[in-house]
Amino acid sequence: MAMASSSTIDARHRHAYGEEAQELLAELEAALLELEDAPSDQPLIDRVFRALHTIKGSGAMFGFDDIAAFTHDVENVFDLVRGGSIAVTKDLLNLTLQAKDVISELLAAGIESRQADLTASQALAARFREWLPKAPAAGATAPPGSRAGGDRQDANAPSTLWSIRFSPKPDMLFTGANPMGLLEELAELGEMQAFPYLQEVDCLEDMTPEEVRLRWDIILATTASLEALQDVFMFVEEDADIAIRAIDYSGDECTIDKKIGEILLERGDVRPQDLEAILAAKKPLGEMLADAGVVSREQVASALAEQQLVRARREERKAAAEAAPVTEKGDAQAASIRVAASKLDFLVDLVGEMVIVQARINQVVQQKRDPILTTLSEELERLCDNLRDATLGIRMLPIGATFSKFRRLVRDLSEELGKEIDLEMRGEETELDKTVIERLGDPLVHLLRNSIDHGIELPDVREAAGKPRRGSVRLVAEHSGGEVHIHINDDGQGIDKERVRAKAVERGIIAPDAELTDAEIYACIFQPGFSTATAITNVSGRGVGMDVVKRSIDALRGSIEVKSIPQQGTSITIKLPLTLAIIDGLEIQVGQEFYVIPLTHVEECVELTRRNARDDSREQIVNLRGEIVPYIRLRNWFSVPGDAPAIEQIVVVRSQGQRVGIVADTVIGEMQTVIKSLGRVFRDVQGLSGATIKGDGSMALILDIPQLLQAVVAAAR
Repeated sequence: MAMASSSTIDARHRHAYGEEAQELLAELEAALLELEDAPSDQPLIDRVFRALHTIKGSGAMFGFDDIAAFTHDVENVFDLVRGGSIAVTKDLLNLTLQAKDVISELLAAGIESRQADLTASQALAARFREWLPKAPAAGATAPPGSRAGGDRQDANAPSTLWSIRFSPKPDMLFTGANPMGLLEELAELGEMQAFPYLQEVDCLEDMTPEEVRLRWDIILATTASLEALQDVFMFVEEDADIAIRAIDYSGDECTIDKKIGEILLERGDVRPQDLEAILAAKKPLGEMLADAGVVSREQVASALAEQQLVRARREERKAAAEAAPVTEKGDAQAASIRVAASKLDFLVDLVGEMVIVQARINQVVQQKRDPILTTLSEELERLCDNLRDATLGIRMLPIGATFSKFRRLVRDLSEELGKEIDLEMRGEETELDKTVIERLGDPLVHLLRNSIDHGIELPDVREAAGKPRRGSVRLVAEHSGGEVHIHINDDGQGIDKERVRAKAVERGIIAPDAELTDAEIYACIFQPGFSTATAITNVSGRGVGMDVVKRSIDALRGSIEVKSIPQQGTSITIKLPLTLAIIDGLEIQVGQEFYVIPLTHVEECVELTRRNARDDSREQIVNLRGEIVPYIRLRNWFSVPGDAPAIEQIVVVRSQGQRVGIVADTVIGEMQTVIKSLGRVFRDVQGLSGATIKGDGSMALILDIPQLLQAVVAAAR
């Protein structure tokens, strides 16, 4: 990719553009998919055009010239779509979705500062130019930074007057931004007058060419929205002070004819006491203020221009225009800021260390038994809890960003396989830790592809079976206690349980005479390479890749369950923890070793005596209030030396739909657990997910309950 000099456009701003562009591309794709169902929806068309225009304009500003040049051709076509000259068709939508993919590839190449393959973009741009009217200049490519036909001004749409104060910081040029380019882009939005202020410009011999010493007051008449104006300054918000306000020229004449003093007061250029002192003179107010040195003559000229424009607008607009609110760009951005993920990770690490230190302080205070120290320790514990919750809350993101990507996946696979499928999504606002969300995308893609390929039948097959021709896939996220449950449901043909069992027996996964529950049979599809498909397609095979899904979910300390009813459909549920960094756990002791059980799995704790336990070489079960519960002795499983006490403790946990007991010598109590990764020596030990540091500085191992139960069952077989 041809990049503008990397000395002027640093990596920080290229990555900032990359992040913004990714969001715009996601918005573009979502709007295109919605446009397929409502091809004449003008607001949707405007969303597509605005996303394309912002990607192009900002791309040119930051040196992504290939993106700007390519997007220019796409934007030209949608400029005609906005004007009603071209209708939205499926072919156009398919072409634009391909364009979105090409822009993503060009963006990745630009951010990585590598040369992009322009073959695909050039071929696709030529196809877009075929949609344009056959005129001599129709195929010409405008400069990357120019606007495709401008932001089309609707003659019938009311324009708004905007007052914009643009004050670049002296070092703006070092970031690669060009103030004049921003002014030119504003000018393309409508009728503009700009008034530069020269007071801070040094004498020629003292001037530093790399610094910006100008600022501007701008009067702009345009039909563009406030968001469009803000987009112009999207990438220089940290490098300039920007204030945008709508000028209200509604109302009667006495309201409309603002005096110069009122305008200057409203802008904050003059203080009320200074204005009152000047009003005693007989000269015109603007001249008097300039003579007194209160304001510059440029400021007076700018205020006069605003006054004259307001009067002119009153004549051409009889109907009162609704006043837009005053918007300070800085204030608007204060509600949401972009922070590097590495900084959040570092913050979580610091909070984790603080939790450990707080636990150590708490243990020392309990030994000292000093009431003042106890009070301070309790206050510190409360503050640590609040800080932990707030910090983890910062890392929580709605899962909808991941869900939205699947609309395109379902659409493309439906066309490829000749199926008709509706994707229903719910719970997009459900929040998960950003790390979990980032690692969840690939497993969900595997599961959706399998549901579409081998779950949903062809339309004629569905119709013959008395089903609607259109299949349905539902993707639902919801909170459940300390977990998030994600359901992938389809109304297809379901999984043939007997076929799965036969294949598992054939491969030696289960014994021919084994008595298994439905859940245990369905769990066979997660074995490596397991598949019941007679032919493997390029989309999926039921089971192919499912072992990868299982490993990915296990790595997230989650679980996956499958339920299916023949000819009615399949339901897959993924259960995930809210965060991977800090959890609440139950600390237990076995001999001289300490373990932590995640509290989300714990149901109850009871005593285990020789009388109520059945413990022999064949089975280990306990009778709890008439219910038979199997249990696992950690002492035996982890080969902990020493003899068990006469009365042990059993922690009843629930995992994958069954209750199992974990036997320990002592239950110590609840604790906040900061998860630390295990070293290479212990990383492959089954039943452990990590370690934590206790208050006294010693270590406790964190149990991975689902993996532990699977390992015990496998060992028993």
